[in-house]
Amino acid sequence: MKLLRYGPTGQERPALLDADGAVRDLSGVVDDIAGETLSPDSLARLAALDPAALPKVEDPGRIGPCVGRVGKFICIGLNYADHAAESGLPVPTEPVIFTKATSAIVGPNDEVIQPIGSTKLDWEVELGVVIGTETRYVSEGRALEHVAGYCVINDVSERAFQLEGTGTWDKGKGCDTFGPLGPWLVTKDEVGDAGNLSMWLKVNGQTFQDGSTKTMVFGPAFLVAYVSRFMSLQPGDVISTGTPPGVGMGQRPPRYLAPGDVMELGIEKLGVQRQTVVPETRA
Repeated sequence: MKLLRYGPTGQERPALLDADGAVRDLSGVVDDIAGETLSPDSLARLAALDPAALPKVEDPGRIGPCVGRVGKFICIGLNYADHAAESGLPVPTEPVIFTKATSAIVGPNDEVIQPIGSTKLDWEVELGVVIGTETRYVSEGRALEHVAGYCVINDVSERAFQLEGTGTWDKGKGCDTFGPLGPWLVTKDEVGDAGNLSMWLKVNGQTFQDGSTKTMVFGPAFLVAYVSRFMSLQPGDVISTGTPPGVGMGQRPPRYLAPGDVMELGIEKLGVQRQTVVPETRA
């Protein structure tokens, strides 16, 4: 099942995508693709609906982030050995955890704003894991029982903010618009093995990233179990699982984004995003 949210920013409505690619409104059934809607029982009820009986949205317009009311946006750094190598850093012996501000979350095709003072704006296609039930100290063997589904994430990064100043990575990761989610939340039964999905990213039509989740150092089940040792995970929390090689920082010479550049990215079974970079206009 493919779930999505459509409509203006802050007014998104819940929907599902039917077998013919039509958007079917769910607002008469659930209030949002968020919280309790992501529980196993709720997802089972949605899966049992007849999509043809739901209102068809002829022109959904803007597609919003596929998850609403995200409480925590957790990221895993250097989770692909070849990306660690292009970053000049060792492969971690256990996951590197950082966070993105939830205010960074936008829709999959919304504009990405280059912040004031930004000189090294970069891209990262990533698999997102969406939590469906409260998770604490879960074993790796049972971790996926707590997952609602998966989505595409662009972990947009400002490398100068991230790496060249003092403090943590977070300030180069959490700027407004640095977290496009979607287009869909695809339930785990439809995805199957999330540890073996092809993924790619292009800038202005040129392919820079062409990888697979099978080369992750730590897979989705391990990451959910690992993170749950340090913080409880709640329905709607998102874990972004790292990126394969091909980021701008790893090019020789480095290649960073500028206003007017267009990013297109996707993951097998999870859909495609497209963002145009624009300058920050608010002083």
